[in-house]
Amino acid sequence: MKTIALIPARYAATRFPAKLMQVLGEKTIIRHTYENTVATLLFDEVIVVTDSEIIFNEIVENGGYAIMSRQEYHSGSDRIAEAAANIDVDIIVNVQGDEPFVKKELLQNLLNVFKNDPKQKIEVASLMYPITDKETITNPNHVKVVVDNNMNALLFSRNAIPFHRDKSINPTYYKHIGIYAFRKKALMNFTKWEVTPLEAIEKLEQLRYLENGIKIKMVITDENPASIDTPQDLENAKNLL
Repeated sequence: MKTIALIPARYAATRFPAKLMQVLGEKTIIRHTYENTVATLLFDEVIVVTDSEIIFNEIVENGGYAIMSRQEYHSGSDRIAEAAANIDVDIIVNVQGDEPFVKKELLQNLLNVFKNDPKQKIEVASLMYPITDKETITNPNHVKVVVDNNMNALLFSRNAIPFHRDKSINPTYYKHIGIYAFRKKALMNFTKWEVTPLEAIEKLEQLRYLENGIKIKMVITDENPASIDTPQDLENAKNLL
């Protein structure tokens, strides 16, 4: 089973422009993400896919592999699909460029979903982490997910889901970790669909799969890797480093 990791890397991020080129320790965020993904030794190839010559040069000049996108895209999945289209591959893992602390165990658990699926019924998989603190639950920068009894995602939202109406029941909340794995066909199909209503409202690309009837298998992890979405996240990451 040939497996590659593709890292979408957009320069002009809405909430924190040029965040991937911010320095964390002695390296940029995108270099941390790329090199930590390579270091897992899980992939036949690791490629940064970017719209920015600055990011492209940062990776290539430091011995890495990067590809320039030919056009602008609405989502990271659309961006990496362009690169994946001409690659002979079975499983594609989308590692977000702002995940500088990505770890092997997380990615291995995600790949195991497909290794343990001989009938190839699972098309897309992702990760989630149980959360309890109210700030994270209510913060729209932290995406939440609810699942069915088979651990398939029912809904992703920036709101707190489920809504805690019955105070006699203690709900379980899960934070979505934005690392995905796809069979190649599922990723190619994604690019053929129009942006869906819920995706447009929430600005969450994974909702396009759900709205087109594709299940996303969720894997629970006890690791909550620090991603960089805001300047405060960067300061927190520096302390963590």
